[in-house]
Amino acid sequence: MDNLLNLNILQQPLRYAFDAASVLAIAYLAWRPVSVRRRVRRGTAAPETAGPVLRSNQTPLRVWLPPLLALVAGALAGVLVLVICEGWLNIFGLPLDGDTRTWVILAFSAVALALMNLWRSRWWRKIVAVVSVAVFLATAVLGVNADYRLNPTLGSLLGVNTGRFLTLPKLNPVAAGAATAPLWQTWKPPAGMPATGRTGPVAIPATVSGFQARHAYLYLPPAALVADPPPLPIIVMMMGQPGGPDQNQYAVARLNAMAAKNHGLAPLLLTVDQLGSPYQNPVCVDSPSGNVYSYVTTDVVNFIRTNLNVMPGRDSWAVAGYSNGGECALSFAAKRPELFGSLLDISGEIEPVSGSVQDTVKTIFRGNQASFTAEEPATILKAHKYTDLEAIFTSGTLDSTYSPQVSAAAADAKAAGMTTYRFTGDAIGHRGDAVDYGLKMGLPLLFQRFGLSAR
Repeated sequence: MDNLLNLNILQQPLRYAFDAASVLAIAYLAWRPVSVRRRVRRGTAAPETAGPVLRSNQTPLRVWLPPLLALVAGALAGVLVLVICEGWLNIFGLPLDGDTRTWVILAFSAVALALMNLWRSRWWRKIVAVVSVAVFLATAVLGVNADYRLNPTLGSLLGVNTGRFLTLPKLNPVAAGAATAPLWQTWKPPAGMPATGRTGPVAIPATVSGFQARHAYLYLPPAALVADPPPLPIIVMMMGQPGGPDQNQYAVARLNAMAAKNHGLAPLLLTVDQLGSPYQNPVCVDSPSGNVYSYVTTDVVNFIRTNLNVMPGRDSWAVAGYSNGGECALSFAAKRPELFGSLLDISGEIEPVSGSVQDTVKTIFRGNQASFTAEEPATILKAHKYTDLEAIFTSGTLDSTYSPQVSAAAADAKAAGMTTYRFTGDAIGHRGDAVDYGLKMGLPLLFQRFGLSAR
């Protein structure tokens, strides 16, 4: 089972296989040959035919019209579902890209063709039709996932934790004192240091908050894996919704690459769960929907201080997030500047919303509009004046929904006294490319801030 859940679903051969299977299934289901039925006089041989022949009342139009109508009806149903879910209910929180809409419409169209084949057909055609429905849906899911490039394995797509729990290094109290010089100047990697870091899930007790979070994922750089590791900086990160902590593969790849260039030095990365489930969004506040704020700023912080070899000062702590997690990171940095000295907001939302603002006020804030307004990052930023807090904001030119929000958040942060950096990537959308771009632009600045590389 673990091998199946760890299957790389981004690999092209697998996707091409499902694409081919879907095309073949559509071809089979669309062609319904009609048996020859002709009256043959007794004593004469039946006429030989090269294949299925249409009855006298079965014109080509009558043969091809039903599957064509099924395909069109399915496509229209897909369009209607998109209009309701995307435009009316705003389930996804942002407009879907064109290729995602195409996958949805194609899936509905193909499934409708399969359902049509359940009517007045042989038993084996019914079996093929049922199996084809699963193939069509899997093909569409794999296609959409490949477009977004956030879930590398079947387990991560299904939200099933398949990683082995990470064994934490022993605490090194001797090295926990305040550093007198940046690590990039004083660190000498010992012999036998691993070439790459290690990553895996860790359990964080929700002692204070009681929030039912999924396991966090921790990245330990090579310098953290030696016998006497130095205290290192840490980044607390959150992904988007739907999503989870195991989607941190872009960050791990970037950190490993940067550690290789900096003698094994890199910050620890703790990717935590601010959702509880891919299918819910309690937003990053304490509410009857979940005490997310207390979980991250108390339970997670206590876990770090108790179990990890990290530098104690706020200059060595950063909070980061993508999309929904970006708004959370901005909110936490604005509320708790004594904890986090740096912020990386990757294509983040500008408001703590779950669906529409009206729905959020009703479900999360129990109808209290003033409470919602008080939790908006813009409100928090305007009420404070910050010193020595670096804030990095990134988004893409193809992200027409969140790029303006990121720009507005960056302007609010700058007006509140934060040292801000704003990066906009050409041809970058709101997918895995946005995460990778944000890390590409933000991590070098954080390395300098943390004293892991020269400025």
